[in-house]
Order: sequence, then structure tokens, then C-alpha cells
Amino acid sequence: MSMNVAFIGLGVMGFPMAGHLQKAGYQVTVFNRTTAKAEAWAKEHGGDFAITPKLAAKQAEIVFMCVGNDDDLRSVVYGEEGVLAGMKSGAVLVDHTTTSAKVAKEVANKAAEQSVAFLDAPVSGGQAGAENGVLTVMVGGEQSVFDKVHPVMAAFSRFSQLLGPVGAGQTCKMVNQICIAGVVQGLAEGLHFAKQAGLDGVKVIETISKGAAGSWQMENRYKTMLASEYEFGFAVDWMRKDLGIALDEARNNGASIPLTAMVDQYYADVQALGGGRFDTSSLLARLDAIHNNK
Repeated sequence: MSMNVAFIGLGVMGFPMAGHLQKAGYQVTVFNRTTAKAEAWAKEHGGDFAITPKLAAKQAEIVFMCVGNDDDLRSVVYGEEGVLAGMKSGAVLVDHTTTSAKVAKEVANKAAEQSVAFLDAPVSGGQAGAENGVLTVMVGGEQSVFDKVHPVMAAFSRFSQLLGPVGAGQTCKMVNQICIAGVVQGLAEGLHFAKQAGLDGVKVIETISKGAAGSWQMENRYKTMLASEYEFGFAVDWMRKDLGIALDEARNNGASIPLTAMVDQYYADVQALGGGRFDTSSLLARLDAIHNNK
């Protein structure tokens, strides 16, 4: 457990993920664009922090990253102070950011030029999953590299799976977001319908969640949705980023995902209501607004 690892990006996901690695006995060095956050992490968890991605990665056998989007990823990987400038031959670069498959393949090729292996490994489970160390990890890359990293990722995940070559992890995450979008819209419509029909929403969900309609979203979000509280999960702004990636990929591979395109526009309506930082269950707020404005 004395392996040196680095973690780049200490947002709501990365901060606890890096903490689980340190708690598991790995020697963790972190980097965050806001140095004060890296200092706070080191104070809380006892690891080290660096002022550049390069310095964080210098001694690491595995470098984990969890940033915002494609451009954020490039900004911490490339350049004189990027992680690749500090990584040694034979090390592994693991990206937990939800990005395009295209940028995953791009970074993998750049890493290979200096004999650094790469895995694209987006996660599902949200902030609660990160804090509780029970994320699901979708991985693209080579089997031998996955076998090396898998036991380390177990510090913050309950399940990880290699799905194919580089890019497969990101493509699987697109499937994940496509499925979530449809489920949340269905739940929002169901709760809206129940309210309009004069039913007790809590009793309705307590009943139907025991049958075929049950889902994670139903179990974990219905109470806050009925209370019009939308501060408990993945932000609409980030969901639209993810759905945009999926829609772009669908145009490339010929997949037909009309429901996803429709729900993406519904999330745009939520943004227009000022709900860009609401969690994804706020699709109900859109329906309520439509009803109230009739």
C-alpha cells in the first residue's frame, strides 16, 4: 500500500476520491487549480499537495484525474507544467472525467509517446457515491493496465469493469447518461401527473417503487422533488454537457436517440428558469412552471 499516486482535480468528486486513496494507505499527492483547496485536502487527509500537475505526477506510479470537460482535461495534461511532463515511463494515467471518447483517444496517443499507459474511466454514483467510496467505474484501455489499476480504484469504488479499448469507458458513460435522462423525465411526469390527479405523491412512490417502475432515481429523489428541492445531486449544467457528448457521438455512429435529444432540450428550459445548478431531478420544476403559467 506504499504506492505513490497523484490525484488531479478536487471537485465534489475528486476531493473524497483522493481521500479514500490516502485512507487506504497509498501515498497521495494532489493538485487543484485553486491551491487553497489542495491545502485543505492535505490538512484533512494528511497527504501532500503540489502547485502544478507536473510536480504532483512526478513520483506517481498512477495519476488519477477528475476535472470538468475536454478542455479542462487538456489543460492539466499538456504543456510544460502538465501531468505528462512529470510522469515517468511505465506509469499509468487514469481519467475519471466524463469527456468525449475522441479526447480520451487523443490523450492516450500522447501518453503512449512517452511510454505512459492510459485508461479512460468515467464514474457513476454522484457526490454521495464518491463520499461513501461506492462509485461504479466504466473503463476503456488494455487488460494488463486495468489489472494493475483495478485494486487501487477499489479504494473509492464498489464495481469497475473493462469494457474495451480506450474510449469504451466514455462511450459506456454516454449510455449511462442516456438512460438516466429518460428515467428522470418519466419520474418527473409521473409525480406531476399524481399531483394533478390529487394523489398523495409519497404514498404513490411508496407503492409503485416496490414494483416494475422502481429505480434509483425514484428511491433517492422523489421526496426532494415533491418538496421542490433541487440541491442534492448532479447539476443540470453538467448533465447538458454529458448529453451533448452523447448526442455528438450518436451523430457519428448513426444511433437514434430522440428521447435523449428531447430531454436535453427540457434541461435547457430548466437552465432558462435559472436552474443550471439545480440537480437533474429538476425536470419536475419545468413541468410545474408550465402548469403555473397556464
